[in-house]
Amino acid sequence: MTSKLQIKDKSETDKLIKIASFRKDIRKTEPHKHNNYFEIIYLSKGSGTHTIDYISYKVQPPVIFFVRKEQVHHWELLTAPKGFVLILRKVFIDKSLDNELKSLLTKVSSLSSLQVKDSDTIDTIFQLLTKEGNTVSESNFHVVEGLLKALLAKMLEVATPHLAKTKNNSDLFLGFRELLSQSAALQNNVAHYAVLLNTSPQNLNSACRKSANQSASDILAEHIIGEAKRQLIYTDNTVAEISFSLSFNDPSHFVKYFKRYTSFTPHAFRSQ
Repeated sequence: MTSKLQIKDKSETDKLIKIASFRKDIRKTEPHKHNNYFEIIYLSKGSGTHTIDYISYKVQPPVIFFVRKEQVHHWELLTAPKGFVLILRKVFIDKSLDNELKSLLTKVSSLSSLQVKDSDTIDTIFQLLTKEGNTVSESNFHVVEGLLKALLAKMLEVATPHLAKTKNNSDLFLGFRELLSQSAALQNNVAHYAVLLNTSPQNLNSACRKSANQSASDILAEHIIGEAKRQLIYTDNTVAEISFSLSFNDPSHFVKYFKRYTSFTPHAFRSQ
């Protein structure tokens, strides 16, 4: 193991969005993360497993995987894959004025894997996005925006039975999620993030409940526990080092916090 996770960046600085065919030579990759973008992977062929944040999913095409930028993932494929990879940078989301698109993105970002029923439609939209998306300009931005919206809506049509019913998402909730995903050191304090978002803890909590049916503190805890689990599994950092990296001044406090949410001590979780 290592003290640092491998970080891969397949994005291109001059592109807001990138769509490419899934590389057929990929079989096994080391655990890694993508710090600069949200990734959507659609596979129409292939077999094996895809592990996202210590949970392994069987690759049973047609299937879609979603990888948020703070998540760690790796592949162990047994047969040649076929499909598409869509890389979406934050700058694209910021440029869009379509609140419905942002709401759809928030919903799919809560998912990890989806089995696809209507693969023909998904294939067609990906092909159109490949044609339009890699040369985004002022003249075709709304075309790409519309195609992405159609793709996400079609995905959620499949996922609807598994999703909690939520109201339209707010920019405040999106901003909170973005801060949590990009924070080098997570702070176990909702008020800290409320200040950064120029709002009150009460307003932030209300936005989270409307968008995700969770309190702001619950969402923050999910991120802290998720990052702790990544470090316990994918690095050889000590429990004390992990606790300090997550802004716990006392490792014993971190141990109690971790056990409260997982029923395991960090050592017990690591040794499973």
